[in-house]
Amino acid sequence: MNRRQFVGGSIGIAVGLGVLGPAALPSPAPATLSRFFAHGVASGDPLPDAIVLWTRVTPVPLATPGSGVGPNVSVRWQISELSDFSLVADSGILSTGPARDHTVKVDAQGLKPGTDYYFRFIADGHESPVGRTRTAPAPDSDPGELRFGVVSCANWQAGYFTSYRHLAERGDLDAIIHLGDYLYEYQPGKYSYGHNNRDIRRHEPPREIITLADYRERHGQYKTDPDLQALHAVLPFIVTWDDHEVCDGNWANGAFEHQGNEGSFAARRRAAQRAYDEWMPVRISGTAIIGDGSRMYRRLQFGTLADLSMLDLRTYRSERVDPDDPAIDSPDRTITGRRQLGWLEEHLSRTPVRWKLIGNPVMVAPVMLPPRPTAEQYALSQTVSFTPLEPSAPNTDVWDGYTADRRKLLDHLVEEKIEDVVFLSGDVHTAWANDVPAAGGTSVATEFVCSSITSNNVDDFIGVAPRTLSLSLEAAIQTENPHVRFVNLDEHGYCVLQVTAAKVQMDWYAISDRADEHATSRQLTSWTVASGTARVQPTTRAILA
Repeated sequence: MNRRQFVGGSIGIAVGLGVLGPAALPSPAPATLSRFFAHGVASGDPLPDAIVLWTRVTPVPLATPGSGVGPNVSVRWQISELSDFSLVADSGILSTGPARDHTVKVDAQGLKPGTDYYFRFIADGHESPVGRTRTAPAPDSDPGELRFGVVSCANWQAGYFTSYRHLAERGDLDAIIHLGDYLYEYQPGKYSYGHNNRDIRRHEPPREIITLADYRERHGQYKTDPDLQALHAVLPFIVTWDDHEVCDGNWANGAFEHQGNEGSFAARRRAAQRAYDEWMPVRISGTAIIGDGSRMYRRLQFGTLADLSMLDLRTYRSERVDPDDPAIDSPDRTITGRRQLGWLEEHLSRTPVRWKLIGNPVMVAPVMLPPRPTAEQYALSQTVSFTPLEPSAPNTDVWDGYTADRRKLLDHLVEEKIEDVVFLSGDVHTAWANDVPAAGGTSVATEFVCSSITSNNVDDFIGVAPRTLSLSLEAAIQTENPHVRFVNLDEHGYCVLQVTAAKVQMDWYAISDRADEHATSRQLTSWTVASGTARVQPTTRAILA
């Protein structure tokens, strides 16, 4: 059974149960599955011979996420090329309990490269749904083509995650790249749907999350979404965090949203990162062992065609400054931290692959936001910065606020004659296709920015119909920034990225309405970059599933 057949045959069950399981799977009954494995199954960080597998068990009804109660449980896991598990490639037993919020995360090893696998968990006589995943190609192989879903900024209160459902139904993807803001920390009534902040769904716990128990409960809530469960169950995720996984506007020693009466920021970040480690199918500090470190930046290789460097642009960054602060250009300020930037530069100089993809939580291309009326300035400030922007000002929460790091990185590309670098960015809730100029204006890389799954964008904050006032804003942005080849400030949705030796292409898809749990999607636009050009170009031909 290939990927398309597996997804097509299972997606109906995923929608009905909130989890995936082949129709041929015998007992336990769906109701039992729903309770014991209520948060589904997931996989992530595919290597040629290994992949992270994840689930959570609820051994007794009171053992809810963040509760800290419930017995320890032994969980058996299996991974197989065969859907009936008659030949198991790797397996093991892991004990879980309240100390790790009853989560299970393991690194299945000894696998074949470029291969589809099925996986499941068994505990106390209960079987989990069956998931599907896929290993990366062998390092010295040419896969010919890679396809990824690209997403960011999924706010539970601002709408339904229908974009995840549309990606799960495609059946042609190798993995999902999630660029951050997988969840949001806000209380009900804040940063929700549209101009009036209407809660489409209410966050639990019903407050801004601060403690370890809070973050665990919020992760658990997000993992009950049926569309997110369906996508996790059919594709491995490759993730990084942005700010909302901890707190809005966080930097190395604080956060815009963290207040003095909320206790120690360092303790809050430790709690947030611990819960993230428990609940996400990711290797942190190189392992799937929970609590084994906090280093998020890492790299995955996909044969000789491409590799993907996933950056952490919150943990090591200097505090944000205002646009008119001379310190904005100081070499003492950093967005990456010196060690991470050196790691990235060294790799870009040595990698043998053709395409160097960089998972980049915040925009790298320089953008001056043009003078606009006050209401429009406010709307832009809510999607690309924290405070109302002065005319023709940069957004200092992205690489524009850390120009020394960006200049050093782009100069490195020029000096080392490094080609075919593509930044994949999120955070700003809007869609962009950019050339990335170095000093002198020559484009040395390209950037594709995905819009948000649900989080508000410009028309939402202004409180106007989409494709009205935003049209003049988009035109003004492109006039002032000619390297911005495409920008859409209104639509919500997801992206599909195709990588071949000749080119990289991104398709943007827009959903019909975040408030509709059955929202449809349509192709918004498509842009490509040909190998050796460092310039994006439009195309009308979508990547067909």
